[in-house]
Amino acid sequence: MFVLTVDQRGSRTDVDRVDDLLMSTAREPGLLRPFERTAGDEVQGVADSATVVARLAIMLVADGHWSVGIGIGGVDLPLPMSTRSGRGPAFVDAREAVESAKRQRVPISVRGGVAPWTHHAQTAARLLADVAAGRSDHGAEAVRVMQTGVTQAEGAEILGITPQAMSQRLRSARWDIDDDGCRLVTELLSRADGTTDPRGTA
Repeated sequence: MFVLTVDQRGSRTDVDRVDDLLMSTAREPGLLRPFERTAGDEVQGVADSATVVARLAIMLVADGHWSVGIGIGGVDLPLPMSTRSGRGPAFVDAREAVESAKRQRVPISVRGGVAPWTHHAQTAARLLADVAAGRSDHGAEAVRVMQTGVTQAEGAEILGITPQAMSQRLRSARWDIDDDGCRLVTELLSRADGTTDPRGTA
């Protein structure tokens, strides 16, 4: 089981971004318990899918406004309806992980689970998040369009640019490693959890 604890960075000098995060992830089908504000500018969610955790964690870190802690392990069952009422080792590990993440240049940390896979998952997640966070605005926009399932030619038309310009933006964004990188993070999280992800790695 996975618990995600996510804390807004620089919240004292920024607007509160929690409500927007809750709205954008409210229909996320992969969360057993949706993100819920736990305290101040922090949210927490529960998932049993490494695929979902990998995708959400990388997306949040790349956004630039969040520190992400992933706790792996058991939770007290049955899960309460309210995320913030959850208990168990994974919740404790997620708390330790987010505190560690706040001190990292790439703010994502993983705790709990099976060694050495937990550390490997953390390393892979930081590498992929570092690539995603370093993209220019144009590069990030091009990647977001491609993630909707369109072709590069269709993406270029959506953005109002030439196919050549679209190709250049994606190349500069190093978009070609996204799918394989996310599959790697998913696999390592699954190994750290001691399971095979029931939702697959696609």
